[in-house]
Amino acid sequence: MNEQIKQIAERLVGLRDALEITPEEIAKVCNLSVEEYLKLESGTVDISVSVLHQISQAYGIELTTLMFGDEPKMSSYYVTRKGKGVAVERVKAYKYQSLAAGFLNRKADPFIVTVHPTPEGTPIHLNTHPGQEFNLILSGHLLFHINGKELQLNEGDSIYFNSALPHGMKTLGDEKVRFLAIIM
Repeated sequence: MNEQIKQIAERLVGLRDALEITPEEIAKVCNLSVEEYLKLESGTVDISVSVLHQISQAYGIELTTLMFGDEPKMSSYYVTRKGKGVAVERVKAYKYQSLAAGFLNRKADPFIVTVHPTPEGTPIHLNTHPGQEFNLILSGHLLFHINGKELQLNEGDSIYFNSALPHGMKTLGDEKVRFLAIIM
């Protein structure tokens, strides 16, 4: 696994230690078995944004703090210049760029997400997390799976959905897809 996933895993361990949370407690929050959760802390498996979102909501920590390690500082406004958002590439297929990492007490987490093409036949990985999500396709073509339904989304299309429903995506074609994702 890459270095960024190992760093996220270390932040999870640090959070658990600081708040004196047992692996059993945090696994329950994530709807995972203790063994599955401890694999996340090992830094050897991918950690989904949906799991990080569940942890951030349950323990009152900013999602971007878990993802990127930076503490938010601004409370009146925060500007992210083009191409300058704090970024993490969880796995080779997905890159998240935070657009509000420095804003304190956010009500939503906006990201630019880049999805790279995957080999034909690669299954769509489904996630769930509390709240709602808005995605606006900035470029490319995306196959979006939500609650058993598949939708084709193209540049300029958007979707607003209940993120507690199983959802996931993959590119259509050979070009990467970029979209604005706002998690609330």
